[in-house]
Amino acid sequence: MRLLTAKLTDYLAKAPALWVEGQVVQVVRRPGQPTCYLTLRDTDVDMSFQVTVNARVLEGLAAPLVDGAHVVVHARPQLWPRRGSLSLAADDIRPVGVGELLARLEHLRRMLAAEGLFDVERKRRLPFLPRAVGLICGRASAAERDVVENARRRWPGVRFAVRAVAVQGPRAVAEIVTALAELDADPGVDVVVIARGGGSLEDLLPFSNETLLRAVAACRTPVVSAIGHEADSPLLDLVADARASTPTDAGKRIVPDVAAELDAVRTARQRVGSAVRGRLDREAAQVLQLRERAGRCARAVVAGAAEDLARLRHRGRVATAARLDRAGDDVTHLRERVRALSPAATLARGYAVVQDPAGAVLRDPNAAPAGTRLRLRLAGGDLAAESLGPESGAGSAQGPA
Repeated sequence: MRLLTAKLTDYLAKAPALWVEGQVVQVVRRPGQPTCYLTLRDTDVDMSFQVTVNARVLEGLAAPLVDGAHVVVHARPQLWPRRGSLSLAADDIRPVGVGELLARLEHLRRMLAAEGLFDVERKRRLPFLPRAVGLICGRASAAERDVVENARRRWPGVRFAVRAVAVQGPRAVAEIVTALAELDADPGVDVVVIARGGGSLEDLLPFSNETLLRAVAACRTPVVSAIGHEADSPLLDLVADARASTPTDAGKRIVPDVAAELDAVRTARQRVGSAVRGRLDREAAQVLQLRERAGRCARAVVAGAAEDLARLRHRGRVATAARLDRAGDDVTHLRERVRALSPAATLARGYAVVQDPAGAVLRDPNAAPAGTRLRLRLAGGDLAAESLGPESGAGSAQGPA
């Protein structure tokens, strides 16, 4: 072990100096000591190095070096044989300015935009009423409280699947990606919210990390970005299917407002009722108009028919009266003719009809020998008689009785 350590020490001592970028976790400066100690970590992986630097280098910086600052250090690697630990001996430190960070983010933004990760066509529509909401946020954070309380205030029955992760630091990206994969694989989760409160540009760098952005783009479940405040705009906002300006806004966007929905239902019901009543009123008015028109038409038809009936009745009466008059005349003429041809008329002129006891009309005097009882029918009535026999020389001529 000692030999190996010695060999490694010699090997690293021959290595050239190099530039290393990282985030300052801790700065240790002891009064009166010429050497200062820094802990430098990689922002993408959970790895850190101890850095030793002369105090004059820190004093030469334009601004004091504070925890969380991004820097690049020019240093040589060295191995401490007794502890077996690797450290960096720096001779120059240069803070990575915000302008450089923004330039890197702009380069990443252009690259992802060229690949189509920001296209509107690939963004999925948020569900109207999710069965469960996946929430990725810091442990016991205000962002979690804002999302949950505002969502339940709008829809009390909403369910959450919360994944508490680190939202800044070297472990943030890995933990967020892992939590995102778990929620995306859960069939009961219909939407995922990634939420974090405000912070500096450096604090929000994990939400512009390429690994995280590609993981969000590959999700099958719609993702809502709720990072920082209104002015904060990490690249996650561009990749996510929906952007919320704050965690509070995310709580309002993922579920509908039950009160507003009930108001909308009441309004829709009132509109439908008004539309139905209006339609019924219009139809009733049309029915009344048709009834009036039909009544007018019917009255006109009835009036015309009544006039025709009266005219026909009058014509019928006139024709009937004329026919009756002609028939009366005919009856009178026939009566006169009948009366003229009637035996009674003959009897009225003085003739008589002689009948034997059997009622047969006698036409020959020889048919009534003497002693035959006879019946004489006169105009005024019947008369009984007895035959004296044929009168001699009378012949068969007949005359008035």
